[in-house]
Amino acid sequence: MAEHNFSVENTLTLLLDDKKYHSLRDILSTMNPADIAAVFDELPESKLPLLFRLLPKELAAETFVEMGTDAQALLIRGFSDSELKEVIDELYVDDAVDIVEEMPANVVQRILTQADPEMRKQINEILRYPEDSAGSIMTTEYVSLRPNMTVGEAILRIRRTGIDKETIYTCYVTKGHKLIGLVSVKDLLLCEDDNATIESIMTDHVITVNTLDDQEQVAQMFSKYDFLALPVVDTESRLVGIVTFDDAMDVMQDEATEDMEKMAAMLPSEHPYLRSSPFEIWKNRIPWLMLLMISATLTGLVITSFEDALGVLPCLTAFIPMLMDTGGNSGSQACVTVIRGISLDEIEFRDIFKVVWKEIRVAVLCGICLAVACFAKVMLVDHLLLRSESVNAWVALVVSLSMAVTVFLAKLVGGTLPLLAKKLGFDPAVMASPIITTIVDFLSLLVYFTFATTILHIG
Repeated sequence: MAEHNFSVENTLTLLLDDKKYHSLRDILSTMNPADIAAVFDELPESKLPLLFRLLPKELAAETFVEMGTDAQALLIRGFSDSELKEVIDELYVDDAVDIVEEMPANVVQRILTQADPEMRKQINEILRYPEDSAGSIMTTEYVSLRPNMTVGEAILRIRRTGIDKETIYTCYVTKGHKLIGLVSVKDLLLCEDDNATIESIMTDHVITVNTLDDQEQVAQMFSKYDFLALPVVDTESRLVGIVTFDDAMDVMQDEATEDMEKMAAMLPSEHPYLRSSPFEIWKNRIPWLMLLMISATLTGLVITSFEDALGVLPCLTAFIPMLMDTGGNSGSQACVTVIRGISLDEIEFRDIFKVVWKEIRVAVLCGICLAVACFAKVMLVDHLLLRSESVNAWVALVVSLSMAVTVFLAKLVGGTLPLLAKKLGFDPAVMASPIITTIVDFLSLLVYFTFATTILHIG
């Protein structure tokens, strides 16, 4: 795909340099808006305004939606008022809202000024909803039908008004603005009686979401029910908008990116990586790095407390990295699995005892395997091959037992902490690898030196 974009980019640049605008327009007219936006992102900013003006009006609006925020702002600054109005008039309301939310205040003022009064009203209504709520990602452009309409009247209404709607496949039946059912275009087209009323063929039981519901839960409903659109109602069951599949996909992508950033001990970023400044990236990463650095003091305290034991038998130091790494990896495995289950609504807090029991059995199996392998490794490699005089069967036993117990504790910590975080109202993703690793490092050292001082009688 990158090679294809590079080829198209070169072609467009050559045609633009030769001022072959008709050829440019013909090529661009055959491309998908998302592909045009991807190519535009790679071109010098000075060439964007002219290329964008070559696009047909409808294609220009669709491409504008797909472009990055910086490129959109650049074009808006270069638009005349009439050009800006043409683009805005072709946008769906939810796309206009997304653009407004990303733009500087002076650009937003220009956009709202050029929008027609009805669109401006709809944009302001959606902007009033809390961020990350269903209301903030919905569109108010949907097909509404009355229950006493005939099938023929409904089809005629769709033909007249559908051009301005984001989706027409699913139509919503309302009575006094209250949602009472839905009907698909397929149902209308296959109905043999054009005089049948919408009420007689509509689906009564409609799955809806509230305007204040979390957008991540809304996106999960698309995956669960295979919807193309989902109606959004207020507290009085009045239909106020719909969330479409493409918006749900954007939410899923944003939430997945946010979870990955949190699991990597970073604050969520507002811009893509290549568009983020080094200062912005630093600002997102440094708080967690500082916190984890300070929390690692716990492991330092444990090592300091057992300095005498290490002085008597220095070879114990060599096995610390292996224990800490294995413990951290074991905890991360359980943690990531549970976090994923929580995000897919497969695991809830009431399942904590099921999770604990499952992780106990997994930990026992993993712990035994790793302990046996560890004992063999210490005896074969450290004792026989490296001929370390201080490493014997008792040291191997200490390391092996510590390994088994560390894995056991790591699995329990990794499996339960995300559920506890969710119960307390925190994002489970923050309990991912870095924090789990820090906790398990402390526990593994505590277990290791406890076994060492008890079995080897040192310290």
